Amino acid sequence: MTPDELEISLKSGPTHVVLDVRSSFEFKSGHIPGAIHSPLVRILASTETATQSKRDPLVLVCEHGPRAQLAKMLLKWHGYKNLELLHGHMAHWRRSGRPVQKG
Repeated sequence: MTPDELEISLKSGPTHVVLDVRSSFEFKSGHIPGAIHSPLVRILASTETATQSKRDPLVLVCEHGPRAQLAKMLLKWHGYKNLELLHGHMAHWRRSGRPVQKG
């Protein structure tokens, strides 16, 4: 999913669940508004809490990509069907001047 697509989706209503798999420090220093902090080590538990169905559309975000890719593989292995990575990841989101929430 491109940053443009995600930003439009977030503005039009919650059509995707955004899971941020970065560390607590990274998340608190700035994340996509509405994203759910879901560190890789707790991805299954937090995904179960954040979704109602394994078919809910999920967008996985980390700083540069590797952790989001691991999360995607793990969730897919556990039956989640609608998984996307944010193109360019959080680094690109921030560089492009898109909104960031702190705390």
